[in-house]
Amino acid sequence: MRKTDRLSKFENQNIIMKPLGLLPLIAFTAVTLHAEELEKITQPGAISGSVNIAFNTRTRLTAEGKPEKGAKDVYEVALNVAKTTEFKGKVERQPLLTSKILGSVEQPGQLFYSLDLAVLNPVNMTQKKTVGKWVGTVPIDNQGVYELAGSGDSKHRVSIDAIGRSPAFTDNFGGRLYGKGKKTDGVMSYVRKFQGKEVKLEVKNVDPMRFENVQLAQGPAQSYPKCTVTGNLDFDYETGNWLTNGIRFHYALNGKEYEDVVTGSIKWVEDPNRASNGKGQYEFNLRWNEEKNKPSSTEADAFKSANDEEAFFAVDNSVPSLTGVVSYVDTMAKSGDADTCTASKITYQLDANQLTKQQVMNFLKLWLIGVGPTNDE
Repeated sequence: MRKTDRLSKFENQNIIMKPLGLLPLIAFTAVTLHAEELEKITQPGAISGSVNIAFNTRTRLTAEGKPEKGAKDVYEVALNVAKTTEFKGKVERQPLLTSKILGSVEQPGQLFYSLDLAVLNPVNMTQKKTVGKWVGTVPIDNQGVYELAGSGDSKHRVSIDAIGRSPAFTDNFGGRLYGKGKKTDGVMSYVRKFQGKEVKLEVKNVDPMRFENVQLAQGPAQSYPKCTVTGNLDFDYETGNWLTNGIRFHYALNGKEYEDVVTGSIKWVEDPNRASNGKGQYEFNLRWNEEKNKPSSTEADAFKSANDEEAFFAVDNSVPSLTGVVSYVDTMAKSGDADTCTASKITYQLDANQLTKQQVMNFLKLWLIGVGPTNDE
């Protein structure tokens, strides 16, 4: 029922109120309703920019073919979210090195975050202020488990300065990310609804990236609250595709609890001349709260036919979604008898369809936490 309908109902019932007493009630109700509604955006390039990677652990090798001690993969990040927030800096990944004979740790596996966080003035986009940093060290054990809270002397966190009317705060990441490295046995099935029909994709060679009570830190602004993430993003080794498997985001804002269920896929498509030009791209087709937002089926849906695989990866803009491409230009080199990627130039152009800024921000933070596994060749 609209707010105007509610006021008409009071008037029709001839409820006796003091005029001055009714106005504050109306104003309070309007403010409360407004506070509970998060603005939705439909915006090309809601996530845009670049990530350039130098895989130094693949070029700086010992005589035994292991990465040299001190060699790190470097991810140079310059990404914009909803055109009003910028992440710029680098993430470094140091591999775990163990001795050949005793297996003792010679160098721990770690991620090092150093990203500047800036905001742009929505009224004047030429005005930009750096408000803080995303910093910290994330240990990675020999099973590929990322301890997202960080190490004891270098907590993994977002640290924001007091600027203008915005207060200073620090908030920590937490939980665990289980990276790629353990393939599942047997066949995994993934199901989605498309044009009123259920379509299924079966995958044999899956490697799950699992989010165990992952805590995404608040920020850069307080309007982007702390968020808990659970579920899987599964990698299909035969196709290079990523498939969602129960990813849930839970957070609270303005006194209201939210839970977003993200479904869909990220499809890898190689250029026909990739062997010579190094080109390929991820085609994003992620949907938010699909079950709640999907339109009702009609009689005509029973007569629609679709190839299961085509339908599974088809874009459906009738529900809130994040679509578009992340394009790669890779530098390839020989490593023994195989080709290996030694560097990547990556361009992001992801479009939001009826998503809130909080939903877009939460996804990007999660994606940057998995920057290693999602970019391994």
